Amino acid sequence: MVWFLLLVLWPLAELFVIIKISEAFGFLWMLLLLFVSWPIGWRLIRHQGRGALRRLRDALAMGRAPTTEVVDGALVLLGALLLLVPGFITDAIGVLLLLPITRTPARRLALRNHRTAWLRRAVAFVSWGARGAGARDARAYDAEGTAADIDGPHLKA
Repeated sequence: MVWFLLLVLWPLAELFVIIKISEAFGFLWMLLLLFVSWPIGWRLIRHQGRGALRRLRDALAMGRAPTTEVVDGALVLLGALLLLVPGFITDAIGVLLLLPITRTPARRLALRNHRTAWLRRAVAFVSWGARGAGARDARAYDAEGTAADIDGPHLKA
């Protein structure tokens, strides 16, 4: 049922919105809006993506589990992908996922929904890995102490 909605009804809804906007503003204005939304979306993607990546790095550097940062990064990526798909509905949803104020309820919904158990498992996996390999652990590892010397004649080509 979900695939039917995505593959059939979603493009029909996008086409309906495009036709209505074309009737309201004119065909050329509708085309201009579709083309202008793409570079604006890219600017938002770059700005919000850098912010999400910076928060993820900060959480890892402090040695804490980056649960919200991982979900925010996934939502920013989803918003970016939706902005690349032509259409006004996908652009609106993509922009909403890129804005921090509307991303917070989306994050709560994504983590609460029972159908997104895979997302909770992925966040738990990344968080577990972050606890085990924090910045303090990386500095304490001694690569020189675990290295072994091999003489030249023992090597085979």
